[in-house]
Amino acid sequence: MPESSVPVLSGMSLEELTGLVSPQPRFRAMQVFKWIASGVSTFDQMGNLPLPLRQEFAACCLLRPRTTVTRHRGSDGTVKLAVELADGTCIEAVLLADTSAPNSKAPDSGASASGTRYTACLSTQVGCPAGCVFCKTGSMGFVRNLDSAEIIEQFLLLRAEAESLSPKAPAPKGSPAELPVSNIVVMGMGEPLLNLGPLRKAVSVIGDSRGIGFSHRRITVSTCGVSAGIADLADNGPPVRLALSLTTADESLRRRLMPFTEKQPLGEVKDALLRFQRQGGGRVTLEAVLLGGINTRAKDARDMAGFARGLDATVNLIPWNPVKGLEFEGRALREPAVAEVESFSRQLKALGLNVTRRFRRGRGVMGACGQLGGYHPLA
Repeated sequence: MPESSVPVLSGMSLEELTGLVSPQPRFRAMQVFKWIASGVSTFDQMGNLPLPLRQEFAACCLLRPRTTVTRHRGSDGTVKLAVELADGTCIEAVLLADTSAPNSKAPDSGASASGTRYTACLSTQVGCPAGCVFCKTGSMGFVRNLDSAEIIEQFLLLRAEAESLSPKAPAPKGSPAELPVSNIVVMGMGEPLLNLGPLRKAVSVIGDSRGIGFSHRRITVSTCGVSAGIADLADNGPPVRLALSLTTADESLRRRLMPFTEKQPLGEVKDALLRFQRQGGGRVTLEAVLLGGINTRAKDARDMAGFARGLDATVNLIPWNPVKGLEFEGRALREPAVAEVESFSRQLKALGLNVTRRFRRGRGVMGACGQLGGYHPLA
C-alpha cells in the first residue's frame, strides 16, 4: 500500500499544507507549495525556510514519495521511466517527444524553444483491472491504486527529464514555450476513472496556479468506458479533455476484446459522453486500437459511425503495437497492414467522421500504447 502513515507533502493541496504547518504563519505553506512545484527533492533545498522548520519536516514527513527510477531512452526521443514504489510495486511513465508536428513552433503549440513538443504520459494504477487482450498492462491484472503523490511524482520526474533535454532559452513568463512539458495524457497503466479521487486531487495540485499551474485543458484522461466515472467527471470536474478507448463499437466483439466492458454497455457509455459534453466538456476522442484482421471490417466502420453520431468527436486510429505473447481467441495478435489501416480510415471518413492517426512513439523501449508493464525495452 502507499505510505499512508507518513505525510507526503507533494501530494497535498495548498490548503492541506496550510493545515499541516499550523501554527506556523500561512505564508510558510505557500513557500513549501512553490518549492514542491519547482521540483526540489530535499527539504534542504528550501532556502527561505528556517532550518528548524526544515528539520521538523524531515523528521515527520516525506517531501516526495520514495522511488527507485530506471530510465530507458529511445532513438525517437522517448524516455520511459520504470518507477519502483516504496512497497516494491512498479509502474511506468513515459515522456514522448514530438519534433515533426507541423505547428510545433506555433506560439500556442506548447513546443519548447527547440521546436520539440513533450507530452507526459502518466499511470494511475499498478496493473489494470480492465483486462484488454491487446494490452500488456491488462495482462498483469490489478494490484492497487496510486495515491495523488505517486501520480504527481510521475509528472515531476518526466518534467525534469524534459528540462534536461531542452536547451535553455528565454521565453515570456507563463507562455507555452516556457513549459518543458506541453501536454499530459493519463493513458499509462490502469483505468483512471476507477481511481478518480486521487486522480482528481493530483490534477488539482498540478493545475493550481499558485504552484505548477498546468492548464487543465492540456490534460487528457483516457478511459475504457466507466460510465459512472465519466458522469462524475462531467458533474464535478476537473475540466480535462476526455478520450474513450473504444476499439470497436461492435458490442459483442468489444466485450471479448475488453472484458471489463461487459458491465459498461455502449449505450450507457454514450449517454455519459453526451452528459460530459452538455456540461461543457468539449470534443471527445474515440480511440480505436486497430488489430489486424479483427476490428477493421466495413461493419466495424459502420458501427463506429453509428456510435459517434450525435457526439462532437474525433476518431483516433492506433495501429496495434506488438507485445509478445498476446493473443485473441487462440490466435496471436498481429499489427494491421498499412493498406488495412488506410482502407479503414477511408471508410470512416466516407461515413462523415473526423479521423486522425496516432503518431507512433516509444516502441523501441516498450513505451507505446498498450506496451507498458514490461519494465524493459525490447531485446
